[in-house]
Amino acid sequence: MKNKRVNFMTYTKLDADSIISYILSIDTLHHFFGTDTLEASEIGDGNLNYVYIVRAADHPEKALILKQAVPYLRIAGEGYPLSRDRMSYEIRSLKLYNALIPQHVPDVLYADEAMSVIVLEYLSKHIIMREGMMDAIIYPNFAAHMGQFLAQTLFKTSSLFLEGTAKRQMMAQFNNNTELCGLTETFVFTAPYMEHETNEIDPLIEAEALALREDTAFKIAMLELKYKFMNQSDALLHGDLHTGSIMINKDETYVIDSEFAFFGPFGFDVGALIGNLAMSWVSHFERSKDSHYQGWILESIVELYETFETYFLSLWSAAEQSALIEPGFIDHKGLKQYQQNFMQNILQESIGFAGAKISRRQLGIAGVADIRGIEEPKSRARAEKMALSIGIHLVKNYRTMHLITDLTDYLRNLK
Repeated sequence: MKNKRVNFMTYTKLDADSIISYILSIDTLHHFFGTDTLEASEIGDGNLNYVYIVRAADHPEKALILKQAVPYLRIAGEGYPLSRDRMSYEIRSLKLYNALIPQHVPDVLYADEAMSVIVLEYLSKHIIMREGMMDAIIYPNFAAHMGQFLAQTLFKTSSLFLEGTAKRQMMAQFNNNTELCGLTETFVFTAPYMEHETNEIDPLIEAEALALREDTAFKIAMLELKYKFMNQSDALLHGDLHTGSIMINKDETYVIDSEFAFFGPFGFDVGALIGNLAMSWVSHFERSKDSHYQGWILESIVELYETFETYFLSLWSAAEQSALIEPGFIDHKGLKQYQQNFMQNILQESIGFAGAKISRRQLGIAGVADIRGIEEPKSRARAEKMALSIGIHLVKNYRTMHLITDLTDYLRNLK
């Protein structure tokens, strides 16, 4: 039985049936399938949006992904209103990423800001990285790929590369992503460390949660990080970069789910990813007890950051002029000193933001499956306590770390 074609003139929340009519109403997508007989099913379990896979009924290998924002926070339900504009920022950021580093983001086949819909290539040979890491799968190219992704996307959207007007014009496309920035400000930097209705605290770590609420040194450091997040407009950030927003296999790495995109501090995306790797490392004390796999994770943290730093500096060396530095302003020796201090600051901020991400995932809404998915209560609590201790240490001490190996050495010494 063929599906009907319907015109969508205004925003409509799609479901598995109406998605097919929507696809058939768009000539580009109808041509992609070459048939009116399609099947759609929901596959997403994300916190914000709905995700569907659409297939040709007679050729199921011909498929694409459709993602739609709804006017509320999906994880919290219709009682938590949230603007659909977040999909516009994902559309814009993915298009920009495709221009900068297309080998590490899926192709955008169609985008409809009015319907809050994006249609993407189906990465059939890849899985969510978090799922693979929970099964202790090694991804040999991950660190190099993501180090390059971070260097390209951060450097080439910054004042180190762009002229002032171009930077401000690019920023203007993302400046109004205020609601999702607000979610980060609340759920990463604030709510988990106080009494808040959204917190999800394991009763077995209630004592640690209560103690953290009284830790003034931690809160002062967290306020410093929150201020940086709110006020530094260094570069375009993915804004929610973690192992759940990476599709991967042993050869390829793709970044997805960039609806949090905004202009913020260089270290935020880097730190978010490092923090999630550290949480996976913690989880394997309880999941696999595989020290070899844990070693690979720590090696990947070092390779990720060192690749990022190397590529970032190489791009900087190749840039002849930018909004920041005019030719003839500073000599080579002076520039090298400035770059050294600059990269040191990125490293330290990355470690601080990693600590914030780790801490919030143990106490707040939307914990990571690596740890919260551990079924045995005492085992899960051990992992939560260890992760929380790491997060607190990094938030309070990030300015004392001068090399990425300072972080991994600290983790190794916790064994």
